[in-house]
Amino acid sequence: MGKGKAQELSQLVHAHDADTVIVDTELAPSQRRELENVVGVKVIDRTALILDIFARHAKSKEGKAQVELAQLEYLLPRLRGWGESMSRQAGGQVAGGAGIGSRGPGETQLELDRRRIRTRMAKLRKDIKKMEPARKTRRAERCRTGIASVVVAGYTNAGKSSLLNRITGAGVLVENALFATLDPTVRHSITPNGREFTIADTVGFVRNLPTQLVEAFRSTLEEVAEADVILHVVDASHADPVGQVRAVHEVFAEIDGALNIPEIIVLSKVDIASEVDIAALRSRYPNTVPVSSVTGEGLDDLMQAIEDALPHPDIRINVIIPYDRGSLVSRIVEEGELQDELEYTSQGTRVHAYVTPRIYAQIDEAWILS
Repeated sequence: MGKGKAQELSQLVHAHDADTVIVDTELAPSQRRELENVVGVKVIDRTALILDIFARHAKSKEGKAQVELAQLEYLLPRLRGWGESMSRQAGGQVAGGAGIGSRGPGETQLELDRRRIRTRMAKLRKDIKKMEPARKTRRAERCRTGIASVVVAGYTNAGKSSLLNRITGAGVLVENALFATLDPTVRHSITPNGREFTIADTVGFVRNLPTQLVEAFRSTLEEVAEADVILHVVDASHADPVGQVRAVHEVFAEIDGALNIPEIIVLSKVDIASEVDIAALRSRYPNTVPVSSVTGEGLDDLMQAIEDALPHPDIRINVIIPYDRGSLVSRIVEEGELQDELEYTSQGTRVHAYVTPRIYAQIDEAWILS
């Protein structure tokens, strides 16, 4: 923005009696300072705005800590003097005007603020690290039980939480607002054929996601990296749904392995989208399911698509499992695919099925039928 445009913006600010200018890009500290000097009101950039919205919506202890850390990382290089308040020096008699000859000038207020911020950031990083084992334990437990996982991802305000509520009855906060969801919500659901799976909501993605946010919300993005299926929710009624898909895929590219996970594109809000737009999106993205969380349209098709996309057991077994291992039989029934009815013999339960490697590891060789 040149001097002429900056003056034009200044005239607009005064004509509309505005108290803030929001710039849809990331500004260097010097750019922001110069623009503020010209327009005479507070200037905030895109990253500051997103951080502020995040701060308003964070609910859990971990979410709040991650937001604060991201805010401090953003603030640290942008600290600057505000007149005398930031240039005060303390120490010895200098502060009282005694001049040279005592203990020296000490720290400026700006240096003090920077040191406080760095100390606070170190504490937040330590706190977040302490919270990590609990999250990993919960995720490991889901892996141990062999329950498949589905993650709901997509652009902010695309309808992810509404879809999660419709599928699971989770009661997750739903608002027509940016970043209404910040903390991962995990719920259970069942496919039409009785297959159990977990489904997790995630924070909405945006174009050019600020680096601080990618790092700060790594815990949310980890849910994506370890999922068996990604439900990529796209607002079919939005003016630029293709741009939103592209933005989400760019974020996926930053998460190890996310692009290799089976993806179902869910066209949400089809009750208010035009049929032409829906048809155009379906032709552009073949693996799509149009749904409406309001009317329930397409939800049965979506559940079937999830059933088809979930990993299926691929190790065939024909075994007789002793009766004292009934819990293993139950797991095979729940997580495997039976090929025949269970048969109860004098030695135990005969099971002919396809199972996962995790279950197969618990099969004793002595049980295998030739």
